[in-house]
Amino acid sequence: MAVETLPPKPQTIDSTLVLPFMKSAREVFNTMVGVATTIGKPHLKMQPAPTYDVSGIVGFSGNVVGSVVVSFQSSCAVALVKAFSGTELALNDPDFADAIGELANMIAGAAKKEFDLICNITVPSIIIGCGHTVARLSGVPCVVIPVSTPVGEFAVEVNIKPAK
Repeated sequence: MAVETLPPKPQTIDSTLVLPFMKSAREVFNTMVGVATTIGKPHLKMQPAPTYDVSGIVGFSGNVVGSVVVSFQSSCAVALVKAFSGTELALNDPDFADAIGELANMIAGAAKKEFDLICNITVPSIIIGCGHTVARLSGVPCVVIPVSTPVGEFAVEVNIKPAK
């Protein structure tokens, strides 16, 4: 007797959990960094393959669980940190990691304010180095919000869901 397998259930995106990140990325970079942004069309990240060199990761807990990852190519990260801090910092400078963490923290914090849910965010973790992969919640779509600036592109990757 053959066992019938059903195709995997398509992952759905809760736009109420994604739209605040689009708004917060625009506001943080326009206001705090002084760099104009163009927010691209969000899409699902299908493979966990590494595509960036620098990532700031902020976790969510409470009524929303998961993480948001703000990821950059090195040259874009260096240029944006310079605009944010007012000084050029090398990738291996501890202040560089702090600046990336603060940008990720501001994006997550501003988005969190838009939720009509009680949740907490973690202190940012920073990964610097090409070829890294960030583990995600399984069974939860990872939505990539592409962002273009005059100094390069970066992405805000949202992998969160309401807690059960």
